[in-house]
Amino acid sequence: MKKKANPTVPAMPTPEKSQMLAALLDDKQAEDIVVLDVSGLCPIAENIIIAGARGQRHAQSLADAVMDAVKDRKLVSFGVEGYDAGTWILADLNDVIVHIFQEDMRRMYNIEGLWAEGRRVDAPAGRVSAADLED
Repeated sequence: MKKKANPTVPAMPTPEKSQMLAALLDDKQAEDIVVLDVSGLCPIAENIIIAGARGQRHAQSLADAVMDAVKDRKLVSFGVEGYDAGTWILADLNDVIVHIFQEDMRRMYNIEGLWAEGRRVDAPAGRVSAADLED
């Protein structure tokens, strides 16, 4: 069943939201950021963002930055899973799912392989700073 966003919350187009989040993750030194367009393939999201973290604290810091950006922009969030362990953190942002992995977990779960039919979207790696994301 497709999740429904709260109509009172201003929406941000999926591509713009994904690029903003990928740029934010890049600015926070996430590793190997991948954005996949899975519209038509995934019943619960249009884009999946996968990012690497160097350790538990880095993963938690990345998740905090994502959720702060979502809150600041009043975007829809259905929650975060895996935050305490920090090995695989998933943020459900309605049309965008963000996976933050430590390297060993990323290899084990191979989300890129699972969604190999998805189209890779160019992430802004290194082209946008956090200052550029300010409203």
